[in-house]
Amino acid sequence: MTGMSGKLTIAIDGPAASGKGTLARRLAAHYGLRHLDTGLTYRGVARALIEAGQPLDDEAIAERAARALDLGALDRAVLSEHGIGEAASKVAVMPNVRRALVDKQRAFASAPPGAVLDGRDIGTVVCPDADVKLYVIASAEVRATRRWREIEAGGGSAAYTEILADIERRDARDMGRADSPLRPADDAHLLDTSEMDIETAFLAACRLVDATRISGNED
Repeated sequence: MTGMSGKLTIAIDGPAASGKGTLARRLAAHYGLRHLDTGLTYRGVARALIEAGQPLDDEAIAERAARALDLGALDRAVLSEHGIGEAASKVAVMPNVRRALVDKQRAFASAPPGAVLDGRDIGTVVCPDADVKLYVIASAEVRATRRWREIEAGGGSAAYTEILADIERRDARDMGRADSPLRPADDAHLLDTSEMDIETAFLAACRLVDATRISGNED
């Protein structure tokens, strides 16, 4: 465990729409750390392949794109497009692509002053030695409602039942996959945000981070 003034790595995992991304960005700003949404790295590879006119099913080409990816140039607004997400789901199942991106994600996390990484396998695979691990959850119904409100607030339209069904499908896929399934690390702190707004969740996360760091310094 690092000291209070040393490098700090916070790993945040959880299912889709659990609020982990917003929480990760808030924590990174609060503790003066860099932030990486690891899901965007897979989207970045997919976008690079699409822009280069390359196939999405050639693992060797996808691995080269992964190793050439600049993690500092990931544009959330661009990479959030639905088509890129669909393409990313194809390259994300390729073992060589996953290994290449995990190498980059680990390098990102190890650079001073530290970082907050969020995704599906941060505490278990990418940063198993992270100083603090959080596993953020919320009920599928709450997560579907949040996603629906987000879409409506952005001027879009969507059916709640379809969003809920999509979230349940993603949960089953993420938790059931053979390579790096979504699950909490043995030493992760569980944070259920079902009944929390973002401010309440942020304050709860800060308490967990601070308590873990203090405990580590006393060891």
